[in-house]
Amino acid sequence: MVHYQEPRVGIYDGTEVVVGKVFVSAIERYFVLSCISLLVLIFMPDPFQLTRREIVDVPLEQLVQQGGTPLFVYDGAMIIQRIKDLAAFDVVRYAQKACSNLAILDLCRRQGAVVDAVSAGEILRAEAAGFVAQGTQHPIVYTADIFDIPALDLVVEKGIHVNCGSPEMITQFGERVPGQPITLRINPGFGHGHSQKTNTGGEQSKHGIWHEDLADCLIRAERYQLPVTGLHMHIGSGTDLEHLAEVCGAMQRAATLVGDSVATISAGGGLPTPYKTGDVYVDLDAYFELWDAVRKRLEETVGHSVVLEIEPGRYLTAEAGYLITEIRAVKRMGENIFYLVDAGFNDLARPILYGAYHPMSICRRDGCTDPATREVVVGGPLCESGDIFTQTEGGYVCTRELPEAGVGDFLVIECAGAYGSVMGSNYNSKPLAAELLIQDGQVHTIRERQTFEQMISTERIPLSDELP
Repeated sequence: MVHYQEPRVGIYDGTEVVVGKVFVSAIERYFVLSCISLLVLIFMPDPFQLTRREIVDVPLEQLVQQGGTPLFVYDGAMIIQRIKDLAAFDVVRYAQKACSNLAILDLCRRQGAVVDAVSAGEILRAEAAGFVAQGTQHPIVYTADIFDIPALDLVVEKGIHVNCGSPEMITQFGERVPGQPITLRINPGFGHGHSQKTNTGGEQSKHGIWHEDLADCLIRAERYQLPVTGLHMHIGSGTDLEHLAEVCGAMQRAATLVGDSVATISAGGGLPTPYKTGDVYVDLDAYFELWDAVRKRLEETVGHSVVLEIEPGRYLTAEAGYLITEIRAVKRMGENIFYLVDAGFNDLARPILYGAYHPMSICRRDGCTDPATREVVVGGPLCESGDIFTQTEGGYVCTRELPEAGVGDFLVIECAGAYGSVMGSNYNSKPLAAELLIQDGQVHTIRERQTFEQMISTERIPLSDELP
């Protein structure tokens, strides 16, 4: 049971509302479980091993034979389990920007998840993977802070439900299709994430409608007879339960202001994923308990049932993904030893963008599973000093303790299933990497390695007589 302190009364946009519910038992349980997790970390072996011979029982060399390197490999069973983890919520809406390969989208759809799209292209991707434009719980929702022209045309054409992240979106949508229900994404005035660049709340974030502008946006929506049927809040990626819990109070205040048209509330995403020893999962039972309490109080206020959504992206796919690379050079630079691999930030950009840490393991071709270790810097092939996988935020190069390895051995960058292949580029004219999915013991190629011909297929050289 969730216990509350006495509610406080506050003013929200000029309206007196009940605010400040403190969800005592859930937060207490969070701290208790954090202490238990710490004890587990002390007495249990490190979950991130430094050597590996296989991925999901498939020999690493077999995967490389099928897809070459660099190569993304996904564990389908892990994605399915992560969706099941969230079964207490009424709707699991996958934020496909984390990993939008059609096979991954199809897998999520078959497990009952619906999808979020942030562009016209993602709407079309969702449809290509089998999602329909309209239906129960809005199979596809367009969530953004602007409408570019193609996106606005597409949502109008297909009747896609829209989650508006700015006042202008309300006006632009209302002018095209007055009378259609919308959802509003609210910036509650605070945010939190594993990096400042993944913080999606507060006054330094571009995302969402500023909470103090909600009343004006309701007037704007009424002008076009757009019922506000849902509210959505997301404060950042890789946050913790304490910060996530703050969103609950903000949601309750916003929903109270909107009134009885609210039929859906979304907890957003941001669930943390362990990338290194010491990282812990959020207590999902406690998190659901917090949001369910908000939902139930809101149902009492509006007099009808309210659907509770969650919108995970990284949580579903990060741990399922591996980036297999081959070591192509081992070199000494002063006191540093570098492992230079054939993948770069054109394949995995998180380290250069956020200083993100990824666990790494070595697969030696000689079969050695217990080699000595040494401190190394891991870098890629690109003509760019920032092409380093072992760096902290701000671009500071650091070392990692890894097994001794040589040219031809494989280095696996783990927990690479989210914001990996989707952020790939052709920088230095490198092709996009191949992708494999391991599902039910079978290895499926879900994206072929890009060819040079495909890379330049849309480029054109003007005819010689057109040149100066």
